Amino acid sequence: MKLGVLLAPLNTPEQSDTLADQARAFEAMGFASLWSAQAMGRGFMMTDPFIALATAAAVTQTLTLGTAVLQLPLYAPMELAHRIFSLQQVCGDRLILGLGAGSTAADFTIAEKDYRQRFTNFEALALKLKAILETGREGTRDHKPWQTVLGGPPLYLGSWGAGVQSAAHHFDGWIASAHYRGFEQIVAAQKTYRAHGGERSIVSTLQLTQDTDLGALKAKLEAYRDCGFAEAVVMFLPGAPKPEQVIRLLN
Repeated sequence: MKLGVLLAPLNTPEQSDTLADQARAFEAMGFASLWSAQAMGRGFMMTDPFIALATAAAVTQTLTLGTAVLQLPLYAPMELAHRIFSLQQVCGDRLILGLGAGSTAADFTIAEKDYRQRFTNFEALALKLKAILETGREGTRDHKPWQTVLGGPPLYLGSWGAGVQSAAHHFDGWIASAHYRGFEQIVAAQKTYRAHGGERSIVSTLQLTQDTDLGALKAKLEAYRDCGFAEAVVMFLPGAPKPEQVIRLLN
């Protein structure tokens, strides 16, 4: 199983490393991927995921770069497709786009979108976005994208565990959230995902803090590996174990 990193907010005075510095460092340590979440209006600032990943792409060579996850109902599909094609031009084939319906009303308030209809809107928007990424067009509107980006990046469904059947049938993979669900719930959803033909799955948002025990973390990572997850994505919060210690846990 590979290990990736979900970027934490750069919002404390002691954080002197820039986003580019972090990306370089994580790549040099041997992490496989770097991910950006999307959050707005929650009392802390997160870098826009498109800007974060473009920055990381410019200073790294090997890291897979992904959104975990982008809240699809906050966007108009044609506008979003333009952003995706543009980011692909920078990231190349290293980009994975994790998409979700959203979980927090604050983001929808900022974007002036309907939070209550997010799941219904997600399904319709996902179909539209996939069609636009395949052709670059919607009706008479046409991005005329570069041939190298036509078709878009792999699309993964970000879900706490509900809807994994859709991830198996209609997406290229599934991103599970370890922030909102316990180990047993995630494993149960993984079994459902696999039963429906799902293949690649990633468990994300394993938050590491000053209370994280490296032995317990190693056991949990191994358990996720043993039930079929291809990658685990950790998030380093203030006081967490050093990344150099964490990357060695699965060696």
